[in-house]
Amino acid sequence: MTPWTHLAKNRSFKLLGHLCLVVCLGASSLAHAMRIKEVATIEGVRSNQLTGFGLVVGLDGTGDQTTQMPYTTQGLSNYLQQLGITLTSTTLAQLQMKNVAAVLVTAQLPAFARPGQLLDVNVSSVGNSKSLKGGTLIASPLKGADGEIYALAQGNLIVAGAGAAAGGSKVQVNHLSAGRIPDGAQVERVVPTALQEGPTVNLSLNASDFQTARKVATAINNQFGEGVAQALDGRTIQVKAPMNANDRVSFLAEMEELPVQSSIAAAKVIINARTGSIVLNQAVSLGACAIAHGNLSISISSTPVISQPNAMSTGGQTVVAEKANIEIKQEAGKLIQLPAAAQLTDVVKALNSLGATPQDLLAILQAIKSAGALNAELEVI
Repeated sequence: MTPWTHLAKNRSFKLLGHLCLVVCLGASSLAHAMRIKEVATIEGVRSNQLTGFGLVVGLDGTGDQTTQMPYTTQGLSNYLQQLGITLTSTTLAQLQMKNVAAVLVTAQLPAFARPGQLLDVNVSSVGNSKSLKGGTLIASPLKGADGEIYALAQGNLIVAGAGAAAGGSKVQVNHLSAGRIPDGAQVERVVPTALQEGPTVNLSLNASDFQTARKVATAINNQFGEGVAQALDGRTIQVKAPMNANDRVSFLAEMEELPVQSSIAAAKVIINARTGSIVLNQAVSLGACAIAHGNLSISISSTPVISQPNAMSTGGQTVVAEKANIEIKQEAGKLIQLPAAAQLTDVVKALNSLGATPQDLLAILQAIKSAGALNAELEVI
């Protein structure tokens, strides 16, 4: 029985005191079943980023100051020239386009997009425009990384904000220099994909893992027959697929729904040194260790001291000086013994017993890792 015959027959925060500690807790420490589409994607089936330069017109005096933004004037001149209107250099120098703003337009072209399909676009000011509210984007070509035009954008902007200014005072709600146009671009060119080329299709795992690659290949072979899938490395699985376009789509649709046991993620602790946030995953465990933790505080105060000359002195001046008082206070450190913790909840309780501040705990975790008692990878972002 071939795989395709088989296919035809089977159409069926935890807060630690003052520390912001975010804990990724699972329902169980055991691996759970996921679908193949949730752990892997089909190689070559991807979206493409589009970008272009455009002009927003119809603003209520909140556009670019053309004396400081020459590309706004140049962009309008090029656009008018395409419409058969040529401006002289003298005319360009006299333009005061307070109702026009230069913008960058971005969009994402999804896989298998066809001409005529509509896309949402984002519009962002690149000049000194005060607001894009109420403006209209005129026809702007959107290009891909290869320089070809794949879509054309135009439409009225939606800006989720408001602002007012008078007498040197200004009030603003949300951001006024960026907006969005739902269905504001139309696809003009198709991006070719290699989905229908060749006898095989490659699956690319979202994260490189040899165990997951092996499990995905095994799940596919169990469903469609031995030899249909083989893992090439820790991220890529090669799958034999039907040559007929309709059969291939049906095969991939069924394959993506196959359950696969996901592997337990590698133990990792993510530290954000700027915000003091710490994230631990379920695989983190703690070995037995002892920690001495104490606080050292330094207080500096300044007291003004006034020195006046004697009453009978001549030429004397009153002098103001500063007297600094420095006080160092160190709390008695205590030695805390942390027991071995194999479960994440036990690790959280052990760290919570320290009562450390975020910055203290960052240093403590690094010290525990250096001592070999933290069974996890530290990653600082």
